[in-house]
Amino acid sequence: MAMVNPRQDERAGAEIAYGPEECYRKSVELLKELGFPSGVMPLQELEECGIVKETGFIWMKQKKPYEHFFETTNSRVAYATEVTAYVEKLKMKKMTGVKTKQLLLWVPISEMSIDDPKGKKICFKTPMGIGKSYPVTAFMVDEEKNKYLENVED
Repeated sequence: MAMVNPRQDERAGAEIAYGPEECYRKSVELLKELGFPSGVMPLQELEECGIVKETGFIWMKQKKPYEHFFETTNSRVAYATEVTAYVEKLKMKKMTGVKTKQLLLWVPISEMSIDDPKGKKICFKTPMGIGKSYPVTAFMVDEEKNKYLENVED
């Protein structure tokens, strides 16, 4: 009896992209489709990304782990070589490969969501259910932020 790798089973039927340009384009498209700002997952040197539309399972592989400092939230976030999640509109859950530094400890992030119908806050949760919210604009690139602020003022 052959053993099936659970990761491979999760990825069955996936749409997969390879290479930095294609993966970057696909990841920005996916974040936009899900309702997230494009700056929320600033992964570097992506090599592979994929999505299984039937289950919502996604993954993104980069050459090496990457740490990013979000100045607007004063948060340091570390992204592993591979980041995975199950996605649906305005939510990423069962996330792996993402952690944030709080005081002196690295804390894993297992969920990210935008609960507010107007999308003003983005909430990050740990596996223990402890969460923290930030303005969605904190993770927007300048072009996105300008467009968002124009719509809010109207």
